[in-house]
Amino acid sequence: MAIATVLLGCNNMDLQRFAQRSPALVLEDYFDGKLLAWGIFVDRFGNLRREFKVEIEGTFADRTLELVEHFAYADGETGTRIWRITPKPGGRYEGRADDVIGLASGAVQGNALHWEYDVELPIGGRNWQVHFDDWMFRQDERTVINRATVSKLGFTPGEVIIFFRKL
Repeated sequence: MAIATVLLGCNNMDLQRFAQRSPALVLEDYFDGKLLAWGIFVDRFGNLRREFKVEIEGTFADRTLELVEHFAYADGETGTRIWRITPKPGGRYEGRADDVIGLASGAVQGNALHWEYDVELPIGGRNWQVHFDDWMFRQDERTVINRATVSKLGFTPGEVIIFFRKL
């Protein structure tokens, strides 16, 4: 029990610790326009399982940030996800996408965003509901790094790491 408590406690990063860091991450500013992103999925053993590139077109209008993401995976698979993200008071955000179950929610402090949501992913001919716990960190005017822990029923099958570059 003590080991489980220590291991689970290691994953709790405090968003407030990034409040004074810059440049500030304002989603509706950073993601408004064209971006490219490159990412990988690493399994729980540290093995690289997937590589992908994403072309993103963001538009902020009527208090909604729409992100159209076109995925191209190294194995030839392609896909599209369209996010609709709404800024809320106090640096909070809510979002929806077709494969997201319910509402995604998160908050920004300084250069960091902590964002969580459940998504339905097709894996091995079946759909799996998994939880994403995303942390995004703005590095400079054009760069954001995202680390997402993927979990299902308390088990962590892996992590997604994405590097965004604003064009």
